[in-house]
Amino acid sequence: MSSPHETPPGPAAPSPVRDREDIDPRGKKRDRSWPPAPEPLPFPVIDNHCHLDFADGDEQLSIHDHVARAAAAGIDAQITIGSDLEAVRWTAALLASADCPPSLRGGVAVHPNEAALHVRGRDHQGRELVGLDEAIGEVSALLRGPGMVVVGETGLDWFRTSREDEAARTAQIDSFRAHIALAKELDLPLQIHDRDAHRDVLEVLEADGAPERTVFHCFSGDAEFARECVDRGWFLSFAGTVTFKNAADLRGALAEVGLGQVMVETDAPFLTPVPYRGRPNSSYLIPLTMATIAEVTGTDLEQACRTIRTTTQDVYRWPEGVPA
Repeated sequence: MSSPHETPPGPAAPSPVRDREDIDPRGKKRDRSWPPAPEPLPFPVIDNHCHLDFADGDEQLSIHDHVARAAAAGIDAQITIGSDLEAVRWTAALLASADCPPSLRGGVAVHPNEAALHVRGRDHQGRELVGLDEAIGEVSALLRGPGMVVVGETGLDWFRTSREDEAARTAQIDSFRAHIALAKELDLPLQIHDRDAHRDVLEVLEADGAPERTVFHCFSGDAEFARECVDRGWFLSFAGTVTFKNAADLRGALAEVGLGQVMVETDAPFLTPVPYRGRPNSSYLIPLTMATIAEVTGTDLEQACRTIRTTTQDVYRWPEGVPA
């Protein structure tokens, strides 16, 4: 995989385009202070899913702040994901910028909930949107730019968009299928967003044929579903949710499959691990999630980090020696 900076330098890295509260207004009452840095990991890992286009916290962090804090904690690389057209364009601009940290890579897609909005033609604020085909066409074009390593996040979401809404259901499935085809065309991994939709996601992947490298971002299934996924050769990425007190089923899923096809992520600025749940999240907090992953799988922390890093490098074709 080449460096994002083998193309002519572009403009400076863009600032985040939105605040976390823009999509989660309940958060205005939460503690917005940044959690303290945990003990650094004994071996570095890669955060394979975060959203650097979001701002959060009582202190605004720049892209370089996020990267520096992560590196100090033993997270020496990150994949930032753009999942609506504004974030897709932002991610492409960041990766093409002259001062993009060399450890950053990216991925873009039309999020399933966004797919339903594109079919309706307007967003939640009533602003006009381009059609779904046009949106996916722009995603396709930008995935061919510097630093792009994954198609995602795409999939199905019956939590925020009801599966009983026929137009929304059809839009999500059509979008999911288009992104599956795009991942195959570009020979890139696919990151799946699956919320309350396990069986339908499985049905689409089986019907269309999953890409060789398929990743369930922020895996949310139980032990049975985890086994079905890994038996098909797919990968499970665990976020801070695995540390939550009410996530016994999720820890059971991790214990069932072990570390062979597992990765780690933040989904930052969301899903901050315990004991800081609800506060701002960033890649530097991954050591908290890794501690739980190691404990649940009965693995020494350093060995867990080594195993997860190797898997992540293999999935995203991330060679040793990429500067962090």
